[in-house]
Amino acid sequence: MGGMARKQTQPLCYSAWPTAWGPMGAVAGPKGLLRLLLPHYQLDEVRELLAWEHPGATPNDEPFAALAERSRAYFNGEAVSFDDLPCDLPGERTFSGQVLRACRAIPYGRTVNYGQLAKDIGRPDAARAVAGQMSKNPLPLVIPCHRVTYADGRLGGFSAPGGVDLKRRMLALEANGPGA
Repeated sequence: MGGMARKQTQPLCYSAWPTAWGPMGAVAGPKGLLRLLLPHYQLDEVRELLAWEHPGATPNDEPFAALAERSRAYFNGEAVSFDDLPCDLPGERTFSGQVLRACRAIPYGRTVNYGQLAKDIGRPDAARAVAGQMSKNPLPLVIPCHRVTYADGRLGGFSAPGGVDLKRRMLALEANGPGA
């Protein structure tokens, strides 16, 4: 290596776990969560998809213990917060970083519209761009993009597998509890 120090990097890891609505999974790196899959697939499919999307990532349940516990509670109808879980997000000065952080601040059981989220980041003319960023959210639930709607109250899209139906069910769960 010619005297050059090797850069130490912590490898990516992933985990999958059951919830009342079906299996979930996530990938994390040294800075925190990178990817979250909402219930849609079978448990083996979740593991395979995460390993395929993140070559070299290794299975490791330990870093995901708090996320797994809280996501189980969430899908059982409990009001939980994911605010303190570390996430590997774009920089705070980037548009995407600002949108994702503003969305992350939307509390359980509340919704905002794309225009309001745009205003919250100081870009009142950027509602469409905010919607575009929400469609690329790699951490649904932790960054609760399901809580963002159109100004007229229509749900808008939801890029997670399960689509708008899953968004509707999640919002109903937050409004009405576990029987939703």
